[in-house]
Amino acid sequence: MEKGKKPGQDRFDMIKARHGKTYETALKQGKVDEQMQGLCTHIASTRGYFTSSCCSGRILLLERRGERKLDASFHRKWHRKTSLEELLKGIQESVAGELWMKVDPFILHIGCRDLGGANKILTAMKKAGVKRGGIVLAEKNKFLIELQGTGRMEFMVKKSGKTLVSDTYLKEALATANTLLEKNYSRLEKLGKEFSKLE
Repeated sequence: MEKGKKPGQDRFDMIKARHGKTYETALKQGKVDEQMQGLCTHIASTRGYFTSSCCSGRILLLERRGERKLDASFHRKWHRKTSLEELLKGIQESVAGELWMKVDPFILHIGCRDLGGANKILTAMKKAGVKRGGIVLAEKNKFLIELQGTGRMEFMVKKSGKTLVSDTYLKEALATANTLLEKNYSRLEKLGKEFSKLE
């Protein structure tokens, strides 16, 4: 063990390094949502934190063929505001199961070296106005925090090949969905500003 390091710190550094490499690979492959890149890149550069998974939030059409999560698959998804034309085109396409329209808010998992660091994340979360978040794992020299946005929407749009809602309804629902996503990204921006103070 290096001089000055506490027991268990080597383990955290190894975990952080592994997640850092995974993040860099995902970034190079274009798999990190644009709205998350600045925030996650800064966290990766700190001494006491790392990100293990993230999603910036999205509008999507989800095909469901059963009750289990494994029975669902993305039919279409957009990590941005969506047009009615794009939405209708996705709905009109053939699917085998039920088709649901959803808005998912951002989700972010952050690993912390110690409890003091975890508390700094929770304080930054509150200052940014994020209402849902907490410690989901607490071990010696490793704490994992999950943060989530709150703007959600979900309803069935198609079943047995039949569209269940009108274009007028979808137009209004999409306007709400786009507003939810816009607020979600605004909250992420505030969170990024608070996280920029972390070391």
